Amino acid sequence: MKVLLFNGSPKAKGCTYTVLSEIAKTLEENGVEAEIIHVGGHVSAGCLGCGYCAKNGKCINDKDILNSVVDKVKEADGYVFGSPVHYAAASGDITAFLDRLFYSQGGYMAYKPGCAVCTCRRGGATATFEQLNKYFTINNMPVVSSNYWNMAHGNTPEEVMQDKEGMQIMRGLGRNMAWMLKCIEAGKAAGVPMPEKEAKIKTNFIR
Repeated sequence: MKVLLFNGSPKAKGCTYTVLSEIAKTLEENGVEAEIIHVGGHVSAGCLGCGYCAKNGKCINDKDILNSVVDKVKEADGYVFGSPVHYAAASGDITAFLDRLFYSQGGYMAYKPGCAVCTCRRGGATATFEQLNKYFTINNMPVVSSNYWNMAHGNTPEEVMQDKEGMQIMRGLGRNMAWMLKCIEAGKAAGVPMPEKEAKIKTNFIR
């Protein structure tokens, strides 16, 4: 079993990396492979809504990190997306990345556990956390939770590590993600079928 953790911060080893590292460490301690992928600073544009990916299996924009991680995304068993708070929202890089990732590869991520984490100096974490969770709930993904909202506070990695409750939340996420993955694996081994999938119904409000 493997979980991919995406760092949406422009800083490769900043506050967001610090909390993702705590989750990754806990996953490894619970027998789940973990890999942190730095997205921040490696995204060139948002989604164009052009439909190229639906026909070709990858994004038309081949100038940044997205297409290079597609194979890993398909093979992974779970996902963690992390972001710092920028103006009470997720970073522009992780937002553009997730828009394109879910639009082009959402089918491969469906029914796999996901969770979001965010870091902030002081405020805006709740709005950021809510923004990131919307990707899971539109894509048939079980959402992994901890014992509080998935956020940690601090302006430097050292300050984040002083947020004892925040770091405990991250360890809880790692344990809960590992537990959920093992439950899914046990269900498959016991012959529990995947949920029945209906054909998508779209109802427009203007007719």
